[in-house]
Amino acid sequence: MADRDEQVHDEAADGTEAPGGHGDEDSERQRQRRIGAWRQADRILARMPVDRSLGEQLAALTAGAATVTDPDRPADIYGDGVVTELEQRIAGLLGTEAAAFFPTGTMAQQVVLRCWAGRTGNATVALHPLAHPEVHERGALASVSGLRTVHPTSAPRLPTADEIRDFAEPFGTLMLELPLRDAGFVLPTWEELEAVVAAARERDAVVHFDGARLWECASRFGRELPEIAALADSVYVSFYKTLGGISGAALAGSASLIEEARTWRHRYGGQLFQQFPAALAALIGLDRELPKLPAYVAQAKVVAAALAEGFAEAGAGWFRVHPDPPHTHQFQVWLPYPADVLGEASLRQAEETGTALFRRWHPAAAGPPGLSFTEVTVSEAGLEWTAAEVRAAVAEFLKRVDPR
Repeated sequence: MADRDEQVHDEAADGTEAPGGHGDEDSERQRQRRIGAWRQADRILARMPVDRSLGEQLAALTAGAATVTDPDRPADIYGDGVVTELEQRIAGLLGTEAAAFFPTGTMAQQVVLRCWAGRTGNATVALHPLAHPEVHERGALASVSGLRTVHPTSAPRLPTADEIRDFAEPFGTLMLELPLRDAGFVLPTWEELEAVVAAARERDAVVHFDGARLWECASRFGRELPEIAALADSVYVSFYKTLGGISGAALAGSASLIEEARTWRHRYGGQLFQQFPAALAALIGLDRELPKLPAYVAQAKVVAAALAEGFAEAGAGWFRVHPDPPHTHQFQVWLPYPADVLGEASLRQAEETGTALFRRWHPAAAGPPGLSFTEVTVSEAGLEWTAAEVRAAVAEFLKRVDPR
């Protein structure tokens, strides 16, 4: 991962570290306690690859490699071999002319936004203030790539067509994070997305999709990946957030854009000697996880509704499940307790009952003190849960939050 901010952010999504966490002895002991509880839980909504040991990770990669390529072929050197195979796979899945593998999404997006600034003659990027480059990259767009950012809206959603059309100053690129993770993994409707893209085109701006989690957007949009990607001039996708890969990303677009991006990738230090572990893990994830995502998204709606019912039945008072219903297989839950109280209750429930309902809790960035949220992910392990089991787990969790 590119830096500590990005590392903390993405580990928080997987539940292994809190925003702003530090690797001191106490926090490391607590981290090991969490991982132990999640690994040993009989029931959990999502089993995260980062919870595996090093040996388990290596074994899984070795076992899966033969299912996606010939293990006897030569290893890659500077992006050939299995890395090229992955790039071609991505271009085919997204329906673009070409794709390039990048070691991180941070690098991929800095490169493509720099390319668009040169091509449009405008170094201003319009994006949401909660987008990844604004919150989790230490101002890299400005300090590394010389770009300027503006915000058509600060509402916790993607901008509307009117907000793009009526924005008071010009911009060369509109960047849309799909889904907008820090706002609750929220998406517009397909018609709203089409209108926003059209409004940007009216202003002679290009459109880039931050599609780190683009894979799970198809269910809400009711469209296949090539039709979604075709709305944009360029698309970035991640291999480890949804697909369970080790690391890495891809940038997809026209052949000329990707060729230029490869040049900047080299200049940014992204021309790695060998990348086969990440490429293999990505190919495995594409085969294993991508076909299951519609089921995950559907089950997330069941889980979210059952969570809300469970809180209401238990008389929990104020709570929020957001968005309701979820737009993808990930969503937020909000409760009016300190994060450490909720985190301890979550751990105790996993340790004492074998059911891990929630992972990490985080203090709200704004609002009254004592308000916290967690991010819920539903993947293969979560498909086994019934609504009744979710409601029962909520009751057990709340006993440990407030035992009165």
